[in-house]
Amino acid sequence: MKKALITGITGQDGSYLADFLLAKGYEVHGIIRRASTFNTARIDHLYQDPHVHGVRLFLHYGDLADSVNLVKLLYDLKPDEIYHLGAQSHVRVSFDIPEYTADVTGVGTIRILEAIRETGVNTRFYQASSSEMYGKVQEVPQTETTPFWPRSPYGAAKVFAYWATVNYRESYGMHASNGILFNHESPRRGETFVTRKISRAVARIKLGMDEALYLGNLDAKRDWGYAPEYVEGMWRILQADNPDDYVLATNETHTVKEFVEKAFAHVDLDWREFVRHDNRYERPAEVDLLIGNPAKVKKNLGWEAKVRFEELIQIMVDADLALAERGAGTAELHRL
Repeated sequence: MKKALITGITGQDGSYLADFLLAKGYEVHGIIRRASTFNTARIDHLYQDPHVHGVRLFLHYGDLADSVNLVKLLYDLKPDEIYHLGAQSHVRVSFDIPEYTADVTGVGTIRILEAIRETGVNTRFYQASSSEMYGKVQEVPQTETTPFWPRSPYGAAKVFAYWATVNYRESYGMHASNGILFNHESPRRGETFVTRKISRAVARIKLGMDEALYLGNLDAKRDWGYAPEYVEGMWRILQADNPDDYVLATNETHTVKEFVEKAFAHVDLDWREFVRHDNRYERPAEVDLLIGNPAKVKKNLGWEAKVRFEELIQIMVDADLALAERGAGTAELHRL
C-alpha cells in the first residue's frame, strides 16, 4: 500500500486528492493547522463512512512555518509521495498580508524540501505551482518555457517555490516536480474566490435570499477547468519515471464577465440587473490574460481536461442552488 502525505488537505484540491488517492488504495496522511475550530468540512465524509475506504486517512497537526515538525513527520511517516498543496492561496489577500504569504507559500516549500533532504526519505515530491507566476504574460498561450512575470506577492512566492523545487531536483537528485495549474474550480471552491462567489450569489439571488453581487474587474481573462480532473493530473505527474514540470490547463480563456453572464443565464436571470462594481475587489496590479497550453502533459502523461467552461459553471451553480435550498453551508460541501 502506497503512503501519501498531503499539505493543504482541507482545501479544495487537497480534499479531492484525498478522495482520489483513497480510491486508488493509498494510505493518506494530511497536515492540518491547530486552531480553535475545525476546518475539515471538505474531508469529514471520509470519516463518516469508514466502510468506503476503511481507516486509511490520518491527520497530523503541523504548520508550514514549523520546519522541526515537518522533519519529525517525515521521519515518522516515510511517505512514498508528498503533495505540497498548502499555501496562502488567495491572490487579492496576498497584497494585504505579503510577508505571511511569502513565508508560507514560498519559504514553506523550502522547509519541506529541506526536510526531505535532512531525513533522506525516498519520496516523490509534487509542488503546486500556479499560472499566476506568468502574471504579465510574455507569450500566448503560456507553456512550460514561458518566462515568469508575477504581478502579486502570491505569484512571486509561487515563483520562488517553483525554482526551489527545480533547484533541489537538480542539486540533490530528488524526484521533485512542478504542476503549473491554471485556474480550476468546483463546488468545494472557497467562497471568497471569484467563481464560487459568483455561483453562490446566483443561487441566493435566484431564491430571493440576496439582492446583488459585488465584483471587481470583469475583464480579466482566465483558463478555467474542473478541480477533480486536475488532482488526477497531479497524481500522474508523480507516477512518471522522471521528474519534470507540466502545465495543466484547458487551452481556453474566458472573461469574468462571461462567467457571470452564463451563471445568471443558467437560472434565467439577466446579470446586469444584479451585478455591481466595487473597487475593493480590484487588485493593485492585475493579471489580464491567462491561457495555458497543456500539450506536453497530454503527450507525456495522457492527461487532458474534459469538463469545459459552460459545464463547469452549470456544475457549480446547480450545487450552490442545492445547498441554498437546503439551507446548508460549508459543512455539507463534501456531498458535492
